[in-house]
Amino acid sequence: MSAAVLPSPRAAAALVRAGFRRYASYRAATLAGAVTNTFFGVVKLSILFAAADAAGGAVAGYDRAALSTYTWVAQGMIAVVVLFGGAELAERVRTGDVVIDLGRPVHPVAVWLAEDLGRAGQACLVRFFGPLAFGGLVFGLSVPRQPATVPLFVVSAVLAVVVSFSCRLLVNLVAFWLLDVRGVLSVYMVASNVLSGLIVPIAFFPGWLQGLARATPFPALVQVPVDIAVERVTGTDALLALAGQAAWAVGLLAAAVWTLHRGTRRLVVQGG
Repeated sequence: MSAAVLPSPRAAAALVRAGFRRYASYRAATLAGAVTNTFFGVVKLSILFAAADAAGGAVAGYDRAALSTYTWVAQGMIAVVVLFGGAELAERVRTGDVVIDLGRPVHPVAVWLAEDLGRAGQACLVRFFGPLAFGGLVFGLSVPRQPATVPLFVVSAVLAVVVSFSCRLLVNLVAFWLLDVRGVLSVYMVASNVLSGLIVPIAFFPGWLQGLARATPFPALVQVPVDIAVERVTGTDALLALAGQAAWAVGLLAAAVWTLHRGTRRLVVQGG
């Protein structure tokens, strides 16, 4: 692994396409996931509408249109950023199959990231746009008033995928020390779902919990892209939000690379 390098642009594009094709083959699972996310979106939005009506038409600055947009963007992003995690790499560490990844000339983190970007792109086609289209047709969405909103949201969504990838990679890399990461993964799943703003917007939290959430990378997964989509942050504030996401992405990727390096040294010590 010491000689591993970053992939060329052509190789990176091929890896992204490979990730896209891999997950595109799971057509039934993709459709089932979109239907499930849509169903729970209806349930969640009904509760949020009831709360807004009880509060006089808006709650925490969200009116009905903003709540609808928040709900369907958030539900669509569940599969894009993978809020429920997975332990595929941890299993490869446990069985020793990870040595195949480590023996390749390209840095494994770069390979895994490229493939994850391809997976996210495939998830957008059905599991993001499907629920979003349903929500727009049935409940309506807030229409962006500024032309920069859509491109800023796209950039924010890509950064959210990178932050999520880095978090999930770090959780899986714990397997170098624990071997069984199910407990760590469970804690991560609960924390990411609650503190990312998926269940309810972070603005609904009490002050102390808002502070705790914003001190973690989790709002970068859902809340920041949603805030940009509903134009709760615009102009300079939106750029600052993107800068915060980028900082988390770079920092967590660096932490994952360092953790992988330490883990491979442990494999050598163990005779792996």
